[in-house]
Amino acid sequence: MRHVLSSVLALHWAVVFALLAYICMDGSRGVAAALGVLGLSVQASRLPELENLAVRAPLSIALLTVAVLFCWAFVETLLNTATSADAGESVARIAFISASFLLSLILIGGVAQGIDGLFMIVAIQMTALLASYVAVLAERRSSFAALHLPEGDVRAASLMAMGAAHSSLLSRISGRPENKPGGRR
Repeated sequence: MRHVLSSVLALHWAVVFALLAYICMDGSRGVAAALGVLGLSVQASRLPELENLAVRAPLSIALLTVAVLFCWAFVETLLNTATSADAGESVARIAFISASFLLSLILIGGVAQGIDGLFMIVAIQMTALLASYVAVLAERRSSFAALHLPEGDVRAASLMAMGAAHSSLLSRISGRPENKPGGRR
């Protein structure tokens, strides 16, 4: 069973973190522009220490590392879904944990720099990450359950459904009312 939602979410987060890394690396824009993409307007002139190479380089590398992890989860999900039901689960877990840790570090660094409004932006991003992780887990667990459902249960349910459909068809053809459970006829 293909993990379409897992693939799309991993690709989405890979692109988001790669774009943030690119914006952060760019010398003309920097960290203030990356925060602007997240939804926080910060003037670079007000906080010149954000544009320092000692801040931009590690943040860019961390953002790019998280992007690579999500890209790896995307490729792992696409390539190994047919061979195992839990393809890429550990990579996706590491990617989501790394992204959450990085956002927490951005929050701590932003609070230390005195950036107002950063908490709400990071909270929204963390909520989106959590919702994505829950969706990925739900998709993986549902496909795992579908693969490991006992064959006898599926066969019995199929026979019961066909029997009910046959009974309903016969009662409609004959014009007699259906026998409904619960004493009403």
